[in-house]
Amino acid sequence: MSASDDGSIRQWKRDGEPVGKPLESDGGGIGTMAVSPDETMAVCGNVDGRLRLWNIKEGSMIGDPWEGHDGTVRSLDWSPNALEIASGSHDGTIRRWNPDTGRQIAPPIKTNHGYVYAVKYSPQGDKFISGGDGPICVWSRDGKLLKEINGHDGVVTSLRWSKDGAHIFSGSADDTIRKWRAIDGKELVVLRGHTNGVRSICLTPKERYIVSASDDFSVRIWDLKTNQAVGDPLLHDDEVFAVVVSPDGKYIASAGPDKKIYVWSLEAVLERYRGADGSNATLKASHLSFSFEFTLHLAFYQGRPAQPRIVRQPIVSNPILDRMSR
Repeated sequence: MSASDDGSIRQWKRDGEPVGKPLESDGGGIGTMAVSPDETMAVCGNVDGRLRLWNIKEGSMIGDPWEGHDGTVRSLDWSPNALEIASGSHDGTIRRWNPDTGRQIAPPIKTNHGYVYAVKYSPQGDKFISGGDGPICVWSRDGKLLKEINGHDGVVTSLRWSKDGAHIFSGSADDTIRKWRAIDGKELVVLRGHTNGVRSICLTPKERYIVSASDDFSVRIWDLKTNQAVGDPLLHDDEVFAVVVSPDGKYIASAGPDKKIYVWSLEAVLERYRGADGSNATLKASHLSFSFEFTLHLAFYQGRPAQPRIVRQPIVSNPILDRMSR
């Protein structure tokens, strides 16, 4: 599943065939999207400042748009129990919503982030974190500021929790990925290698690796045991705004403003890294049940010889915008 600055959400089969009609909204470009824990619904945030809830199976919007933000909605997350949705916006606020009613469940939280680029519930659902300008903020479920985590020298663009809630991972415009101890905010690891801002990060299912997407036109894989990059960067032809790992941990999908989504074999990258495969292995396509914060065009592409990219012909969709802002 993908969301785009063209204002649509699209679903695709593993071979790239579209599933149903695009979900089209009238709110302009989509700044962010999040799929419910049970994968029956998706919520998106648009440049008009409103949220829209969708029934994925029926391909229809549920109710009316949710109003509250005064700027582009840039980040969304479902609580683990699916009873709440948190949203962050260019208006500097975090708002929490009841997905059954579309109404806010508490007063908005006014942050000092400027733009709220990231918001993420803890695995236990008892707190959430946010990122933008300034420190990473840890909030209680009732909206009380519990902690500020300082260390990045640029805007925090992406956040993730470890499954046990013990650690927080962050990506930033300062070109780094960092690991923090959640209980006290102590910085544990700084991953350096990108030559431009980090836009998006994602952990593999077993949390052995973290994958990052950057404005330096690359996706990188990092081994969290050695804290070193794995193999060569996976290259795009433009900036990379979003990255996600498939639930089985076999594939990476990444997207940016070049109207394409790239799908890579994580297994092939790791095999080469471990020295188990010195040649270009034959790669097979997997399903594309992925969700993206940004995407411009969905396609399987035959990669460069040195790149472990899946081989498919491009899939052409409707023309969409050439650039997006973050």
